[in-house]
Amino acid sequence: MPFIRVSYMEQHYGEVQLKHISQVIMKALVDHFNVPEDDCFQAFHAHKKEEFYYHPHYLNVQRSDGLIFIHITCKSGRSIRQKTGLYQQLAQQLSIEVPMRQEDVFIVINENEFADWSFGNGIAQMISVSEEVSE
Repeated sequence: MPFIRVSYMEQHYGEVQLKHISQVIMKALVDHFNVPEDDCFQAFHAHKKEEFYYHPHYLNVQRSDGLIFIHITCKSGRSIRQKTGLYQQLAQQLSIEVPMRQEDVFIVINENEFADWSFGNGIAQMISVSEEVSE
């Protein structure tokens, strides 16, 4: 059930590269977060150069204009090992599949709970009726 937002500088990645980015992200989520293969919800956002700011070497990572921000919103409960495995797989596979520099893969995870999701129809599909009534 993760929701993924990918931000990048416009005209830096083409349609084929964006498709590869999407596929690599989905594969890493399946491998490390045990996400079902059909649980794919992703939005890509291209930004003009004047809308996209980053420090080129914060924490001794040398970034370029090929930088992408991958923002993952998901249910809480993943271990540090799962998260770090996800980070490693994303950086490695994106460098191969897109290709792009591993230094340009910036990832942030925001966690929430089942009640924070509605997949449509105004229903919180991930919580049971008994949980709704008890609160």
